[in-house]
Amino acid sequence: MNTPRLVPGAALVTVPGRGLALRTPDGAFLRVDTGEVPAVELLRLFDGVSADTEAPRDESGALGRLVEAFQDAGYVTANAPRDRPGPRPPLAGTTLLLLGDRVLTEPVARLAADVGARPEPTDPDRLTARAHEAGSRCAVVWCLDRPVPPKLWDAADALARKGTAWLRCHREGAHAWVEPAAFDANDVTSADVRMRRLAATPAHRELDAYWAASHGHDGAGHTAVTAAYTAALLVGDLVRGATDPPHLLLRRLDLRDLTLTTHPILPVPACTPMPTAEAAP
Repeated sequence: MNTPRLVPGAALVTVPGRGLALRTPDGAFLRVDTGEVPAVELLRLFDGVSADTEAPRDESGALGRLVEAFQDAGYVTANAPRDRPGPRPPLAGTTLLLLGDRVLTEPVARLAADVGARPEPTDPDRLTARAHEAGSRCAVVWCLDRPVPPKLWDAADALARKGTAWLRCHREGAHAWVEPAAFDANDVTSADVRMRRLAATPAHRELDAYWAASHGHDGAGHTAVTAAYTAALLVGDLVRGATDPPHLLLRRLDLRDLTLTTHPILPVPACTPMPTAEAAP
């Protein structure tokens, strides 16, 4: 049966002593003047009328005009089948290549599948070839429950220049770092993040040595809760990037109390190489 339906996120509520109000998908509340239409008839219509229930009568056409007003305002999809499939998931048709530690890749895979992606585990040696095979509807998420070994992500930094979305996260002690997503050649790479972080700390020599060290036990690692939080941030970036420009924020999640801090970050511009000794005046 066809029946008008409120758009996802919209709802009608009965306010004591004030009649109906519409909660919009953005969270605003609008007063609803139903005129000569009893409020209960509008509620019954939008709730859906089963096949064995008499539909609200609309002999004057007032109910139809009221529904059209909702439709014109963008809050109703008119004459939509009740069993019509929902909106297309935002990542439908996207192949998601996953690398890294299972404590993080498993929740990323579950959440990404819920929004339409096809998660596929892969390995570093096959990454470039798999991204090429997957084509333009491909994204790479690389998650580490440990610091990033030197040069591990260097090859992956070239993915965005070839049209493959590139997201990553890693852990340093009690902090998880979620880097900005890269969707094209102008976005932030992991190399940019390393340079910006080194430039922003007086302990740049120590930080560089920490990254280069042979890491042993480096903290307790992710729990199910912190891994789910981190995975949600990554999948949220993918969903946002499907329609909007990515935000240029480096995020640090404190795994002890789930405090999230954000740091604006920009790509490091290319510069002219230093002259060699032979070329120097």
